[in-house]
Amino acid sequence: MAYVQIRYECRAPAGLSPMSPEEVYDTTLEQIAWIDAQGFPVTLNFGEHHGTDDGYMPSPLTLAAAAAAITRHVRLLVNVVLPFRNPLHVAEDAAVLDHISKGRVQLLLMGGFVTEEFATFGADPAERGALMEEGVRVLRDAWTGEPFEYRGRRCRVTPRPLQRPHPPLFMGGATPAAARRAARIGDGFIAVSSLNPHYVAECAAVGRAPRYQGEMAYSYLFVCEDPDRTWQRLAPFCLGETNMYARWQAGASQGGMFKPATDADALRALGIYQPLTPDEVLARAPSLAPNDGIVLHPLISGLEKELSWETLRLFFREVAPRIDIRHL
Repeated sequence: MAYVQIRYECRAPAGLSPMSPEEVYDTTLEQIAWIDAQGFPVTLNFGEHHGTDDGYMPSPLTLAAAAAAITRHVRLLVNVVLPFRNPLHVAEDAAVLDHISKGRVQLLLMGGFVTEEFATFGADPAERGALMEEGVRVLRDAWTGEPFEYRGRRCRVTPRPLQRPHPPLFMGGATPAAARRAARIGDGFIAVSSLNPHYVAECAAVGRAPRYQGEMAYSYLFVCEDPDRTWQRLAPFCLGETNMYARWQAGASQGGMFKPATDADALRALGIYQPLTPDEVLARAPSLAPNDGIVLHPLISGLEKELSWETLRLFFREVAPRIDIRHL
């Protein structure tokens, strides 16, 4: 059993990715349509960052709408950095997306952590928690379709989402406080597994059933026939990503799964990126809990298309049919 998430960020770092930004978006949508046609209950995750040199996708709700129009089965988990956004606009956009997708939308609400992004949007990192609390309240009020008050103003959002009472609100974060907040006001929690005990404990304290991603059993997984050869082609793209995130984490004085690295072998040993054969993946699959995560990242850093498609197709041909995939 496993929860399978496939991540898309639409990055194309100059000097690293062989693709233009347009090619990355085209390939992303081609892969999404192909994944949906395979018929497995997987979840697509759309990331969000702003003002990056590599064009990291800043508008995941927009890409999710494009994905919704060409799919019928996959779930769409859309990252939203709530302190950077007007929650009324998020409520409206997500409601429309829920109708386009016929009820397949889930939001992953984040507090943000990149210092430059807070400056861009004029947001105060010290107010992150309060903005998350307020934003979630606004979303829930807005999706009733009834008038409500927001910062002293009378508001109403239409249409209501297709899902009732509303799309699931997963919450992320990198601190115990974020995990506890998710237990109190969210519908679920997706973050590094070390925070799960804080989330589960707070759920018990407030009398709510926990819903969360368990261990990241495979993150990020690249299924291949020859792991050593694949790693040689994959490593530059993984190094580009881990060093980018590590810089952001350091700038925010925040820990996380990403570590700075200059050596491909040392990075591989950390286990963040895992080129594995189908048999290696399947050998561990029986021990996975239903909420343990298998995370694919097929276009990491604008990975060359041939290798990207190769690892994606091999997963769905050799692994997916032999494991019990379940939604979170």
